[in-house]
Amino acid sequence: MADWKERLGVVYSTNPDFKYDNGEAEEVQTLPKQQQKLRVWRDTHGRAGKVATVVRGFVGSDADLEELSKLLKRKIGVGGAAKDGEIIIQGENRDRVLQILIAEGYTLAKKV
Repeated sequence: MADWKERLGVVYSTNPDFKYDNGEAEEVQTLPKQQQKLRVWRDTHGRAGKVATVVRGFVGSDADLEELSKLLKRKIGVGGAAKDGEIIIQGENRDRVLQILIAEGYTLAKKV
C-alpha cells in the first residue's frame, strides 16, 4: 500500500520526530523459559461445571504460546486451546502440566 494512504486523517505535524501510528502492535519478545512465571490453575468457570486446567502468565508471542499449547496437549493426550495469553487444557491435569513445564525448563512454574 502507498505510504500516503496510511496517513489519511493526519493533517500536519511540525514535530520532526513524529512517527505516524498505523495501529499495528509490535510483536512481544518471548522471555526465556527460566524467566517465565507460569501459574497452573484448575478452573470450572463458564464451562458448565466441567473442569479445565489453565496455564497463565506466559509472556511472549502468540506463535510461541501456540507451540507450548501443542506440546502440552500432545504429551497429555487431551484437547485444549491457546487464546488471550493463556492455555486451556481439558480436564484436571494440573500435576501433569506442571511436571511437563518443569521438564521443559520452566523453572518458575507453580500450581495454584
